[in-house]
Amino acid sequence: MNRLCTVLVLLLSSCAYVEATSRPYDGVERFMPINPNAVRILPGEPKERHDRLGEVLLDISLDPLPAPEDVAQRLREEAGKMGANGIYIVRDSTTPRDGHKVVGIAIRFRQ
Repeated sequence: MNRLCTVLVLLLSSCAYVEATSRPYDGVERFMPINPNAVRILPGEPKERHDRLGEVLLDISLDPLPAPEDVAQRLREEAGKMGANGIYIVRDSTTPRDGHKVVGIAIRFRQ
């Protein structure tokens, strides 16, 4: 039993993770969630008319690193929960004290 617990602890401690927190902005219209596959990850703030819905904050493991597609999927999922159809990164930093943090702005394109 003791050995099983040790193996389980080692397996769990070696897992990559991407933890996410969403912060919808106050005073912004709320939308129904959309399918994460419909959310575009953009290289920067788009020129097209859009509304900013809120921020997505990611805390990403450093060792081991998660697959880039896992990070992208988590961004899409959190943005989709706010009804956003796009998200762009405003901060991507790694420090020994804070680890790897990413902040994205969830947006909804206007019709």
